[in-house]
Amino acid sequence: MKTTTFACAVSAALLGLATSALHAGSYEGPTGLQLYSLRADFPKDVPGTLKYVKGLGFKEVELAGTYNLAPADFKKLLDANGLVPIAAHFPFDKLRDDPEAVAREAAALGLKYAGCAWIPHKKPFDEQQCRAAAAVFNKAGAVLAKHGIKCFYHIHGYEFFPHGNGTLFDLLMAETDPKLVTFEMDILWVVFPGQDPVKLFEKYSDRWELVHLKDLKKGVKTGELTGHTDVKNDVALGSGQMDYAAILRAARKVGVKHYFIEDESPSVRDQLPRSLEFLQKVAW
Repeated sequence: MKTTTFACAVSAALLGLATSALHAGSYEGPTGLQLYSLRADFPKDVPGTLKYVKGLGFKEVELAGTYNLAPADFKKLLDANGLVPIAAHFPFDKLRDDPEAVAREAAALGLKYAGCAWIPHKKPFDEQQCRAAAAVFNKAGAVLAKHGIKCFYHIHGYEFFPHGNGTLFDLLMAETDPKLVTFEMDILWVVFPGQDPVKLFEKYSDRWELVHLKDLKKGVKTGELTGHTDVKNDVALGSGQMDYAAILRAARKVGVKHYFIEDESPSVRDQLPRSLEFLQKVAW
């Protein structure tokens, strides 16, 4: 299939116009891209990289920086490519120390969500650090809410150390205010530490609004709580260990609002079209 033809097909799927997305029992999105996936390309050519994202058919994006551009200038480039910024990841320290600055930047970018994907911590992550992080998210969430923006935390795997009758992730959920803090499930960072995304969606059915779609290479050992794995273990959706039919069904059931593909592998440009093709076809 020629690239232009494929891009048109993908675009139709993302817009919910493809036949496979019109009946119950198939994935409907909306599918966005976490721009961190193309972190190697942005420093060399911001406009060209955003044009590439547009060409794949994406409409929504999640940010991880603006590559030395002022937020307003980056937003203009997004607008020029028809890309809607939904969420962005900010450093934890910035959320902790200056949530007002995060709110201003998020507002300039037109975001609905602002959060982070890593809690700096001394290993192992423990109860004291978990409670301190929850307090940061609650405080930041209150500040962001005044600007009409919701705070979120993207889980990263190290939160699943045992604690009481559950895990530190359960404690983080209990200690954060549902009115101020929502969560982003990264599927890889649930499976890699040995957890079940479907059960986690069901257990906290009212706390998930964002999801990172990511697949883990077959044969990679799970059950590790490091929050780290080789980026080459990120593979095209549908080609790894995840049961995406069950995962996407559970995500839709609990009302996930936005889905973002994140592919951190060096083969991202090869894998993104394959991931989009998989999402266009997956059904249950």
